[in-house]
Amino acid sequence: MKTHKLKTWPEYYSLIKQGIKKFEIRKNDRNFQIGDVLVLMEYDNTNSCYTGNDCEVVVDYIFHGGAFGLQEGFVVMGISL
Repeated sequence: MKTHKLKTWPEYYSLIKQGIKKFEIRKNDRNFQIGDVLVLMEYDNTNSCYTGNDCEVVVDYIFHGGAFGLQEGFVVMGISL
């Protein structure tokens, strides 16, 4: 199990915190694995700065790209708070 710190834009961060958005789509440049912890750090992309808010989620499922329209090298991760 690894911990990954990732930038997350405010509109997505809010939905994750509310338990509405239960997935992350990312380039798989970190070899994400089931059981990994993602520290999602809210990042204001308009002002190019972190807000200071963060939350931890656990990767419960991984769909690897190369099928169903998801580009190879990308993953869709099912996450839970």
